[in-house]
Amino acid sequence: MHRRTALSVSAAALLAAAPLLTACGSDAHPGAAAVVGGQRIEVSSLQAQVKDVRAAQQASPQSAQLIKETGDLSRQKLHTMIFDRVVDKVAEDNGISASRGEIQKTRADFARESGGEKQMADVLLQQQGVAPGRIDDVARRAVLMNKIAAKLGVTNTPEGQKKLTETFSQASKALKIDVNPRFGTWDDEKIQLATYTAPWVRQISKAPEQSL
Repeated sequence: MHRRTALSVSAAALLAAAPLLTACGSDAHPGAAAVVGGQRIEVSSLQAQVKDVRAAQQASPQSAQLIKETGDLSRQKLHTMIFDRVVDKVAEDNGISASRGEIQKTRADFARESGGEKQMADVLLQQQGVAPGRIDDVARRAVLMNKIAAKLGVTNTPEGQKKLTETFSQASKALKIDVNPRFGTWDDEKIQLATYTAPWVRQISKAPEQSL
């Protein structure tokens, strides 16, 4: 795998999400931010991720700016948590997995291109709202997304982008994603929270070109 491919896809996959959704109220799923494939994403788990990011931001010299730019952090994190499960579904359907070694290699490549671990962590926190403890999640997504693109034979063409989007949309629909109205709704076609704009589709569509 080319290093730059891993980096671009990791950034893409970090912020992800889509699908049309049937709203899920807190009365139906008390304590759940969303239900994906019958599995709950607890509000407490979402809040824990938000807390980790805020703590890292507050420790930064640019804390005020970072916090201001991620005012909708709860939806951003929920979007990512849901999208992770969509990625897992597509990977499983295609017999794809990410080994520990692959994850660590991708992380090391990212750190090297960023100028070191600290610089990498700073970039991910500033640009993606990723807490230091979640960097391996970014690398894992990168591995899976690259393998998915390769398995599907996706190319950097309108047809390739359409194929990739359709694959993720189908997986999203199959998971019957149900979001607590407090956080909005999930759009299966766009693969993102309807109340949160994530650039993953644009970014993912660029990844195949870099992997050729």
